[in-house]
Amino acid sequence: MSSMGCHTEMVVLRRALITGIDGFTGYYLKHEFEAAGWEVWGTGMAELPAEPKYRRIDLADVAGLTALADELRPDAVVHLAAISFIGHGDPGAFYRVNLIGTRNLLAALAAAGKRPDCVLLPSSANVYGNAVAGMLDENTSPNPASDYAVSKLAMEYMARLWMDRLPIVIVRPFNYTGIGQTPQFLIPKIVDHFRHRAPVIELGNIDVERDFSDVRFVTRAYCELLRHAPAGQVFNICSGNVYSLKRILAMMAEIAGYEIQVRVNPAFVRANEVQRLEGDPGKLMAVAKELPRISLEETLRWMYAIGI
Repeated sequence: MSSMGCHTEMVVLRRALITGIDGFTGYYLKHEFEAAGWEVWGTGMAELPAEPKYRRIDLADVAGLTALADELRPDAVVHLAAISFIGHGDPGAFYRVNLIGTRNLLAALAAAGKRPDCVLLPSSANVYGNAVAGMLDENTSPNPASDYAVSKLAMEYMARLWMDRLPIVIVRPFNYTGIGQTPQFLIPKIVDHFRHRAPVIELGNIDVERDFSDVRFVTRAYCELLRHAPAGQVFNICSGNVYSLKRILAMMAEIAGYEIQVRVNPAFVRANEVQRLEGDPGKLMAVAKELPRISLEETLRWMYAIGI
């Protein structure tokens, strides 16, 4: 794993706490931090008895979070723990985890004996909803179109109540992918079908357009923002390039050397589907000037060669 992004200057923030470290993004962020010399602790819901710096803890456990924050006194916190699959079957869980769970964590950090140097809270580009006029920047008015998006926007507003006590940075990642993301997400599903040379794939609306990034780019961006710690600000995490699923299928056909038959399954077509999400990365790049880009084709070839 490359250490690009988490520069060695970051060692002044010596202990990092990553919630949701047992998830897709947590794996990459942990390695980025460790490569830069950090002591990394994590929380999650999985049983990982072989990991001494890992604690299994629920975000609803206020007392447990408070005790952990006071014990670790982290220099930096990245709060990845969330329900991020928009098609999750329990709408109420979005609010319990993404909103109330985040509030519980912030309360625990504020009550700890040491104030972190930076607390990074990932929101989502889905807060922008169905805005289609050009590239969406951080000043675009939110228009959430799902319970997931509403829960993330509510989390942003709630976090503002803590900004006088904690140095909070909010990030709005657009779609991103990579090895390790489950096939319930679109890109891994498409890559997996091509790797197994499946003749047919069932998808929803293949004309939707998304700004896709590589998970390695995203975690390096998080590291850069932690290094600069621009407290109180909001940043898009995106590439500035938009792709339809139809175009991604064509790219994969070229990589794999065959074309797959696409069947549109009405069950996969959401009534409130956001048609186009295109992010403006200008603010991020103004802060993280040396952040290396990774093209979507490079990401797809990586995933196809190694497997999801």
